[in-house]
Amino acid sequence: MRAAVIFGLGTSPADLQPLQTASPTKWLQGLPASSSDADAILIFGGDGTIHRHLPALVRLQLPVLIVPAGSGNDFARALNLRSMRDSMRVWRDFEAGKPSVSAIDLGVIVPSAAPERTHYFCCVAGCGLDAAAARRANQMPRWLRGRGGYVLALLPMLLKLPAFSMGLTEFNGKEHTETEKLTLLAAFANTQFYGDGMRIAPQADFTDGKLDICRINTLNPFELFCMFPTVYFGRHLLDPHVEYSRAERLHVHTGTPLDIYADGEFVCQTPAEISVASGALRVIHAPR
Repeated sequence: MRAAVIFGLGTSPADLQPLQTASPTKWLQGLPASSSDADAILIFGGDGTIHRHLPALVRLQLPVLIVPAGSGNDFARALNLRSMRDSMRVWRDFEAGKPSVSAIDLGVIVPSAAPERTHYFCCVAGCGLDAAAARRANQMPRWLRGRGGYVLALLPMLLKLPAFSMGLTEFNGKEHTETEKLTLLAAFANTQFYGDGMRIAPQADFTDGKLDICRINTLNPFELFCMFPTVYFGRHLLDPHVEYSRAERLHVHTGTPLDIYADGEFVCQTPAEISVASGALRVIHAPR
């Protein structure tokens, strides 16, 4: 057994030691050059680290195990890996020939301004309020981002960020729908979670070949402030200002170009096409 290991910011080979104990695996540091050079890839880090390596992971098609060690660990949470102990237990099963490996979907963003560029994301892409919060959170020290930095960045914006005009065209097979509304936040979700535990898309399934779209239309700051805590439990869907749908792909445009962030990282500005790459990533996960 050969495993390649990727260390994200704030992690080091010392974090690998618990997995090396009594392990028959030969450990290689860094991405393998080809899929024949390793049997699996372990990533020590959070959503940003995973996001940056997605093109290579898709190309290699090796099983990937996430060890949650970042400032945001929403992708690991979606795989039911909430701690180093969870990942260690799953890895021992993999070594013993009892793996839980699945092929899951990834989101794909193609900017209209640069259609030759393709950006993968594993969790959630969005623009508006959440993109502004992600941008501000990324400017914080890493230790603060890992201790509620996204929430600290988001809370002041609940009271002052204006709504914007957004047009969405959603495609499902040969059918499509077009809407244009004043919007505070639009999230395009491959998994349920973002912002370190917010269930922005509680019905998302990363094996269904679709993105879940959560759109929060204009409302006053007090209403938005009251809604905010409900996102952690998925109960924001009960609010009449929230629209929820699914699409195989969509086109998003805004009155003026707005940033699109995915997995907490800047990707591009609107307009853009967002779609699904079905079964694009193989992951090692805890039984669900």
